[in-house]
Amino acid sequence: MKSDTYYMTMLYDFYGNLLTDKQKDLFDLYYNEDLSLSEIADNIGITRQGVRDGIMRSEHMLRDTEDKLGLVKRYSNIQGSLDSIQDAISEIARVNAMQVKNPTIAKNIDIIVNMVKLLSEQEK
Repeated sequence: MKSDTYYMTMLYDFYGNLLTDKQKDLFDLYYNEDLSLSEIADNIGITRQGVRDGIMRSEHMLRDTEDKLGLVKRYSNIQGSLDSIQDAISEIARVNAMQVKNPTIAKNIDIIVNMVKLLSEQEK
């Protein structure tokens, strides 16, 4: 079972251009098209072991690159922080709307919400 499919596809999104065209094809068929090693081998005309070796080399290269650069980890941390900011500002907006009704607070909430959206878009 491909328990780390999400993580591997994230690594591919960040570092996939470092793979050879053949590695990209194997990776895409295995992770994105969800084909088995045998199905891939039959489709492209190599052995099942050849498919497995190619995918393993790709995974190793992607993981090694992440270990060195840490871009996926950084992205995840930033997304988590942005989600926390969004949750906090939603609570502030709720309290302001129900109790305080301060227009300055409401204006600043809108500014923060727009900044979080902008930062979220830049991270993608």
